[in-house]
Amino acid sequence: MSDNAGRSGLCRRQTAETCISVQIELDRSEPVRIATGIPFFDHMLNQIARHGRFGLVLEAEGDLEVDCHHTVEDCGLALGAALDEALGERRGIARYATAHVPMDEALVRVVLDLSGRPFLHANLPLAVERIGSFETETLVEFLRALTVTGRLTLHADFLHGVNAHHLVEALFKALGRALRDAVRLEGDWLPSTKGVL
Repeated sequence: MSDNAGRSGLCRRQTAETCISVQIELDRSEPVRIATGIPFFDHMLNQIARHGRFGLVLEAEGDLEVDCHHTVEDCGLALGAALDEALGERRGIARYATAHVPMDEALVRVVLDLSGRPFLHANLPLAVERIGSFETETLVEFLRALTVTGRLTLHADFLHGVNAHHLVEALFKALGRALRDAVRLEGDWLPSTKGVL
């Protein structure tokens, strides 16, 4: 992604457990390439990019022989850091957004504020421990990590639904749509009476 293509962010994170590289481009819808070694998680991250209409290249190598926790959480940390860099001073952004997304019997709500203040409310009960090789308890860990390094407030709720795949996919689609609306540029003013986000 070129430096003059728009608002972009890059994060490389390496630990003894994972090696993550993320590039995000808020003002372009391509490229989108995701490879984490967890097929369902790849599918979900693709939902964020496609419904957010931004370019996202995310590559991860993690200790999947242990479980997927470190990889999923560290992807959240890296994605949030790249998003924060792409937003810069956050001048001119819409800042707030809400998205309701249905998927068959499932209905999910995501409300976010690119406030500079990390907070997560997650009402996301799931009746299964895994979807493919994706451990469902890591869903909240991903969102928590994203809110911390992305410096955003996120409220995510499963309103109703039965199928775990439908619920989680609707969540990631809603997150993408809400991010798309919140990062939208509306001018050059700072959307805060504090003078900083």
